[in-house]
Amino acid sequence: MTKRIGILTSGGDCAGLNATIRAVALRAHHGHGWTTVGIHYGTLGLLERPVAAEALDVGRLDAAMARQGGTFLGSTNRGDPFAFPMPDGSRKDRSGEMVDGLRLLGLEGLIGIGGDGSLDILRRLLAPSGMPFVGIPKTIDNDVANTERAIGYTTAVAVATEALDRLQPTGASHARVMVLEVMGRDAGHIAVAAGIAGGADVVLIPEVPWHLERVVAHIAGLRAGGRSSALVVVAEAAGQSDEAADAASDAPEHGVGEWLARRLSQATGAEARATVLGHVQRGAMPTAEDRLLAAALGVRAVDLLAEGKADRMVAWWNRQVIDVPLAKVVGRSRTVDRDGTLVRTARALGICLGDAA
Repeated sequence: MTKRIGILTSGGDCAGLNATIRAVALRAHHGHGWTTVGIHYGTLGLLERPVAAEALDVGRLDAAMARQGGTFLGSTNRGDPFAFPMPDGSRKDRSGEMVDGLRLLGLEGLIGIGGDGSLDILRRLLAPSGMPFVGIPKTIDNDVANTERAIGYTTAVAVATEALDRLQPTGASHARVMVLEVMGRDAGHIAVAAGIAGGADVVLIPEVPWHLERVVAHIAGLRAGGRSSALVVVAEAAGQSDEAADAASDAPEHGVGEWLARRLSQATGAEARATVLGHVQRGAMPTAEDRLLAAALGVRAVDLLAEGKADRMVAWWNRQVIDVPLAKVVGRSRTVDRDGTLVRTARALGICLGDAA
């Protein structure tokens, strides 16, 4: 019998998901003669009857698919299987229904593409069934533990860097402080990488406690040295500087970027403008690096199932594809190392991180 494996995408979308699905299906077909079943809208598709899924036709998975952003299977970042929200406002454990959906598809293994939260849910979901499960890390935040990179991250950095490239000339033309707010729910990887690549003057991330007065002083120093404008990058999770007496009554309404621009304008006298990239970072055509990562991780995930290995995540480490136990991934987070290479590089280039260093 032809082996049937399933694949789904879960959590927020990002660039490189279609390239990953393609790599899995091609490796399964050409390398092992297997059929790959794509499940629609993550775990939500498993609740439908018949199950929302399709056998993937490798003839349709051409190179154009690898270039497309998003996921043609759809994804979800809501609906915890163990506490699923019901129409009446109650919550119900529907994990058994989802496992039944997998059985109805006749699957002998599942590959899930997601962040640490999604991988944790999928691991717990499949544990009672005994179905082999392998995870592939994806998140623009790049905060999945035990992998140097996750799918979607390099594209998000490229988008943020391009935004800085575009903001710098308009800021210089009008002598403005340009504040760019980037995503980063719990980590500042995008902010610090884009800040270095895009020539930012200030980078604020949640891992480094910062003070508004130090940012103001740095911008004042730039102006004293003849600069008419400044570029500031702030991660959405960087929070607000709390030394201002009225900080509590001046909490950000629409994100830290707008709050910071308002504060800098008040403190420096310069005109400040905020740009919030938001979902623009998620929907781009994947960079070559993200496509390569998707291909390498997708191929290895299939081969792990072929080797009879499960409950593992494929990862990129030291320019190689490795695999690690999911137990060493879920419940953990890889934030920016305050003493790491990127932070030290930023400081060496004169970028202000808003702290005393």
